[in-house]
Amino acid sequence: MKRNSHNPIHLAARRTLLPLLSLSLLASCAKNGNAGKVPPERLEEVVVYTYDSFAGEWGPGAELAQKFQQKTGKKLTLIDCGEAIQALNKAVLEKDAPQADVVIGIDNNLAAEARKQGVLEAYKPQDAEKLIDQRLEKELGGDWLLTPYDYSHFALIYDTESSVEAPASLEDLTKDIYRKKLILMDPRTSTPGLGFLTWTVSLFGDKTEAYWEALKPNILTMTSSWSEGWGMFLEGEAPLVISYTTSPAYNVEYDNNDRYQALVFAEGHVEQVEGFGLIKKAPNKEGAKLFMDFFISDEAQDTLPLTQWMYPANKEVSLPQSYTKAAPIPEKTLESRSDRTQAVLDSVITIVSGQ
Repeated sequence: MKRNSHNPIHLAARRTLLPLLSLSLLASCAKNGNAGKVPPERLEEVVVYTYDSFAGEWGPGAELAQKFQQKTGKKLTLIDCGEAIQALNKAVLEKDAPQADVVIGIDNNLAAEARKQGVLEAYKPQDAEKLIDQRLEKELGGDWLLTPYDYSHFALIYDTESSVEAPASLEDLTKDIYRKKLILMDPRTSTPGLGFLTWTVSLFGDKTEAYWEALKPNILTMTSSWSEGWGMFLEGEAPLVISYTTSPAYNVEYDNNDRYQALVFAEGHVEQVEGFGLIKKAPNKEGAKLFMDFFISDEAQDTLPLTQWMYPANKEVSLPQSYTKAAPIPEKTLESRSDRTQAVLDSVITIVSGQ
């Protein structure tokens, strides 16, 4: 993979900041639609905006689409918008004439922005209070504008075959031994990137910018998406990457090795709760509600642990043994403050890019 050796921000350095991304960035997930009356065939199709690892070859999308069609007779079309931030902004750009029915991937760090933009309509899926832990719904606002579907804590993933020792805290990451040893994602385009920024804000508060100044020399690159950053990590380009405590369960499940480990810090971690919502003025609102009911069911949620590599929001779903072996749960969860994160986002990007 190509990367800029002089600037840690890889590919995304000049992208427009939240709340809106440029139309050109979202062209890859555009879908033409018909204004006015909805054609009968469109009422047999549920269109969902989502992100690459959900809709991609190894994600849950294809299996969910097959199960949904078998259950309801309706087609599920997943539109890959790259990252969840881009999926939300695609819905924002189309708010006066929506083309999709549901958006997947709006997490607790994006929930406030989704509310501000007014692109969602509240809907509580059937059996939601029975199946979904109330704590998760509260993380997304508690009003069913968003419904949780999975969750996990952000963590640094460490390659145990590396020649450098594992850090024991975020502060450790600023040490000289980690120079160019860390892969991050851009917080403007990636929810894990935004999650890592939130983590630093939760720990360092008013000293967040000073922390990033100290961290900058140790950032190898800041990719535009989680998939790209994770791929570079697996290729051995750096021994540390931001991801989730649940990510190493994949290697245990399919490779039968524990080379990659999620590092759990005593200082605490921030949690990501991912949600999905009904788009206001959706062309196929009834079909969207059918999908939302389906998505929190045991049948659908059972696909998530071994495709999303996150904990399913449905508390009745059993987890594979790989989670017990390689998905540690931090003892301390830090409060996520999206308002504080947004307040320092511009300055952190300036620090990292050197512009």
